[in-house]
Amino acid sequence: MSSATPVEKNLNESVTQHMRTDFARLHINQTVGEALTAIREKPPEGRIIYFYVVDDENSLKGVIPTRRLLLNSPDKPVGDIMIREVIAIPRAATVLDACEFFTFHRLLAFPVVDEEHRIMGIVDVELYTEELSDLDRREGNDDLFQLIGVHLTDAQQASPLTAFRSRFPWLLANISGGILAAFLSGIFEAELQKVVALAMFIPVVLALAESVGIQSVSLALQTLRGKQLTMQAILKKIQAEVVTGFFLGAASGVAVGIVALLWLGQTRVFVCLLGGIVGGVTCAAVIGVAMPNLLRFFHRDPQVAAGPIALACADMMTLLIYFTLARWLLG
Repeated sequence: MSSATPVEKNLNESVTQHMRTDFARLHINQTVGEALTAIREKPPEGRIIYFYVVDDENSLKGVIPTRRLLLNSPDKPVGDIMIREVIAIPRAATVLDACEFFTFHRLLAFPVVDEEHRIMGIVDVELYTEELSDLDRREGNDDLFQLIGVHLTDAQQASPLTAFRSRFPWLLANISGGILAAFLSGIFEAELQKVVALAMFIPVVLALAESVGIQSVSLALQTLRGKQLTMQAILKKIQAEVVTGFFLGAASGVAVGIVALLWLGQTRVFVCLLGGIVGGVTCAAVIGVAMPNLLRFFHRDPQVAAGPIALACADMMTLLIYFTLARWLLG
């Protein structure tokens, strides 16, 4: 494999290597007047974007935009005007994670906190604009390659051997899926011989499931940016995708099933197609959204692995549902 580029090395560095410690810190028990006086007496060396409110243990309690601090009366408690819901970057984050925060939340700075939510420093938008000025351009192109298991930087390598080593491992997921699909077809050969039309519609059933799976993977990769995942959040996403996948599958299944019914006049084929597409598309949608989220949750890179694995799993589940339903209807 090719070595990482300087940009990639920067993206993988800890955000703590790039944070500033000369930020404006206020105490939660201060009034606005006391806070302003303290800042005048000992101003931070760096520029002030937001004022961060802490307690005696340096635990982050809130944030105050500059305008809000200046326009409130001097006797107003700091705790009454601060924004309590603070978006903070954990110290374990990388520079890439920090850039995702800027992209997703559109703020000018973020505090960096430890496991006890104590503030360690801040990163401001200069980290994004100066060191990663080409991030948006790379991500826009790289998303397309992620779905087939290739990093854009690897795909652009001049060496054919390097390109082969980058791309072939993820083809193994598709090869395995194709071999398993052939085994499934052999297991359900009797059903396919009874109703040849079932075999005729396998390509469209798989194509629908794969298309929805790709959509779900792509959308999941986009929404992962700037998010801290929990298992509860992943389950919530999966629940929502079940409903979306069902609606997509039902609409597609009805459309294909009606064509098959008008063409062949076989009700069993209609029912099999409807059930197979609804089940397959729903499973593909769930797998597509679950795979990137689970990989990210377990601290694995979802950018390249999610697409090929999700598509292979979607193919297997779709064929299994389709053939099982055919056996049940024709048995």
